[in-house]
Amino acid sequence: MIRTRRFTRREYHRLGEAGILGEDERVELLEGSLVEMSPIGSRHAACVKKINTLFHRALEGRALVGVQDPIRLSEDSEPQPDLVLLRPQADFYAEDHPGPEDVLLLVEVAEASLAYDREVKLPLYAQAGIPEVWLVHLAENQVEVHRGPREGRYGETQTLVPGQSLSPLAFPEVRFKVEDLLP
Repeated sequence: MIRTRRFTRREYHRLGEAGILGEDERVELLEGSLVEMSPIGSRHAACVKKINTLFHRALEGRALVGVQDPIRLSEDSEPQPDLVLLRPQADFYAEDHPGPEDVLLLVEVAEASLAYDREVKLPLYAQAGIPEVWLVHLAENQVEVHRGPREGRYGETQTLVPGQSLSPLAFPEVRFKVEDLLP
């Protein structure tokens, strides 16, 4: 029988403090397991930079933009999504990472990780109650919009392509063209 060791967020952070996990190591904590993250390709990085710029321009002062920063989903899950729009907080979440109640929109950019993002991370986001997730699918030049989390799934899913536009639920007056989100 193979036994695995599950970690809590607290233990995960102690691994970093003890130097067992380096600050630049590309791992995240999902359901108690340390998961190695895919390397970031140039199209993926360009897409994240582009969306970050669009979010800052459109939402300055109305939301904080987190880029590849951790969020706490539960005591045993602390993923690092590509981008999040967060409720503004005076201390910029210095006391603890933002939780599901702080996330207005979460964006994952998928170059090599689409199946993993859909099958593993998306259900965790839904279970935690993240209200809206955009999966930017680089290979197909599409954006999947997932809304309405309930019982570990999103009730509404829509796939958008260039020529269409979308708005975050939290900011319906702000519109982005799909092609503007792509590198």
